[in-house]
Amino acid sequence: MIRNVFSPGDEKFSFFASMLENLKIGPRYDGFLYLAESARNPPTIRPHRHVELELNLVVRGTISYVLGGQRFTFGRGVLLWLFPAQEHQLVDRSGDAQNYVAVFKPDLIARACHSAANAGLKQDRAAVDGVLHTTLAPADFDLVGRTMDALMEGAPDAEVLNREVGFGVSSGFRFEHEDPDRLNAGLRYLLLLCWRCQRAGASLAPAAVLHPAVRQALELLSEGGEELDLEEVARRCGASAPHLSRMFARQIGVPLTRYRNSVRLRRFFEEYGRPGRPTMLEAVYAAGFGSYAQFHRVFTQAYGKGPRAGLRAIRPGTSGTSRAGKRLLANAGSAQRY
Repeated sequence: MIRNVFSPGDEKFSFFASMLENLKIGPRYDGFLYLAESARNPPTIRPHRHVELELNLVVRGTISYVLGGQRFTFGRGVLLWLFPAQEHQLVDRSGDAQNYVAVFKPDLIARACHSAANAGLKQDRAAVDGVLHTTLAPADFDLVGRTMDALMEGAPDAEVLNREVGFGVSSGFRFEHEDPDRLNAGLRYLLLLCWRCQRAGASLAPAAVLHPAVRQALELLSEGGEELDLEEVARRCGASAPHLSRMFARQIGVPLTRYRNSVRLRRFFEEYGRPGRPTMLEAVYAAGFGSYAQFHRVFTQAYGKGPRAGLRAIRPGTSGTSRAGKRLLANAGSAQRY
């Protein structure tokens, strides 16, 4: 995490971000690509950005991002771009959602883009207010999808990629591909192909402007406020609890309590799997749950079984994790489940 970053030499403001994500892309790679599936992929439920350009293609279902105080929901066939200076937050997905996520290093973009037609790829921000996107024509959707499918050959197992959110939630994970040169060449082709489709298509505007109290609630819960009860969240946001709950559910598409529990469960798995290996109870309290009974209830609602039966000494990255446990961990944090 980087906060209030200044240039040490001249003390001029360089940039500010609530979270600058390190995607940990190895030097042999110009980026990476993976298929995110809501059934087994824990979304990044905190606002973040990264120096790489990100591209999403929705293959199935719907996904919702919050960006610049607006919520955007995208369905099948939508191609969308998230630029380096755009802080974004995935807040909801349908239960059947699948979307390809591709990221491109700045060096790749500099080498690939020389004409004026591709100059927009070198920008830090989109040329529109919000998320630059388009709905692909059927033939383009098929071509882009088949290209992405082909590039996935030789990549890590889909379950591993989903558990690690593509770039690596676990400290030791790094994206690998059995043929880096083919992947790099394919990423360059994919970048230019998708940009051609974007320029030829029309951008839609399915944005919902968020109420200031809803924006503040999102920020509060995403920045360590998961231990707060609903009344305290509402008080800090300057609204009554019932009013905030109604607005949050209407504008974000997820009940406030469910969103807060998804943050807490995600935090629990992060705590339970970190070096030092805290006990389950320590991880429960560190995640913001007020009691083990509360955690047990939320966990059981999410997974259909109690935490001890579901976990049984499961820790992310532990070689003894069972196959069922890996599936459980892969599902941890999916907002639509809670």
